[in-house]
Amino acid sequence: MGNDLEELRARHAELKGRQTALNMERGQPSDANFDLSNPMLTCVGAEDVVSPSGVALRNYPGGVAGISEARELFGELLGVSADEMMVGNNSSLEMLASTLLGALIRGLPASDKPWISGRRKMIVTVPGYDRHFTLLESLGFEMATVAMTPEGPDMAAVQKLAASNPAVRGLLFVPTYSNPTGDTISDANIERLARMNAAAPDFTIFADDAYAVHHHGEERPRSRNFVRACEDAGHPDRAFVYGSTSKMTFAGAGVGFLGTSRPNVAWLGKWMATQYIGPNKIEQYRHVKFLRSYPGGIAGLMRAHAELLRPKFEAVQRVLQRELGGTGLATWANPKGGYFVSFDTARPVADRVVALAAEVGLALTPAGSTYPHGNDPKNANLRIAPSRPPVSEVEQAMEILALCVKLASAEYEARAA
Repeated sequence: MGNDLEELRARHAELKGRQTALNMERGQPSDANFDLSNPMLTCVGAEDVVSPSGVALRNYPGGVAGISEARELFGELLGVSADEMMVGNNSSLEMLASTLLGALIRGLPASDKPWISGRRKMIVTVPGYDRHFTLLESLGFEMATVAMTPEGPDMAAVQKLAASNPAVRGLLFVPTYSNPTGDTISDANIERLARMNAAAPDFTIFADDAYAVHHHGEERPRSRNFVRACEDAGHPDRAFVYGSTSKMTFAGAGVGFLGTSRPNVAWLGKWMATQYIGPNKIEQYRHVKFLRSYPGGIAGLMRAHAELLRPKFEAVQRVLQRELGGTGLATWANPKGGYFVSFDTARPVADRVVALAAEVGLALTPAGSTYPHGNDPKNANLRIAPSRPPVSEVEQAMEILALCVKLASAEYEARAA
């Protein structure tokens, strides 16, 4: 072990002198991905001042729910009708925050009182999305964690939590190509969520379906519709499903949207109308014109994205298998879609891996980020984000990651000896 450790330290020290600068922290599209949507910048001109439905795009009127053309387009994506949709500005996270704030201050349609009046918990999946955890923490929610499995959230744990405590207000998770595990909830588990008994009369599913159409290949899982499943189960107001164009068009200049029941749309519309007159109608119409005219529509655009993304995810698998396969030092996901690869060290050394990588110029998402409050009890999970760098840099980053895992693991074994 001593010789191996010294050899690994020497290899790591040699890398320090190369002045590498690699970043795998956030799931950002590459410039090549953005270039696919560049025609959107000019598809709306001076003649486009009134939408086909008759809304003056430059003026105030139009409503907080978004223009009808956008509600129809993204309703097709989520599998709901236009009047079950709200389309807002750039961020679906902002729409989620508005929903949660409305529940806190006013209560949902099914609530007996505003959520802020008592203790409140939200079920979240782990490993999970750090921005969800930050949002919930900032709003005063306690978080109850359940494992994300290949079939979705651990339903036995979800049902036990929801049935046992009225303070458990809902479940927030990424249902398709989950961040970071890449898992997709099964239809059977959607049915269980829709039908299950909960101690809170307003128990709500907050499904952040950010990667619903972000497939890497021809396999295209399409889960049971949450809104329809809850309606059929006798809980018509139980589900809010969120999405955005952040990784379809431009990450910083897209639109966010949600699908839910008509009573929920009316409730949320009233709440949002106290905050602003309406979203950016020109940006919404720009997206409608571009996405409707793209060859093959949204599906065609996403196939073009997949051609750019797939080689990067294949590079992750290829290098990790070559460097770590069969070593027993780590396991990792092989997702069929989405933007991330979940990676677990066998020893509790994730934080050390991140530190070692930083020393040689590779920036990784901080260890613990995929758990509430940054606390991974096993100190094992890392989120790999290969979407932005070119393939050559992804390969280099994975080689560095593998070396850091070997070194951190060898250090751990030496301390334990």
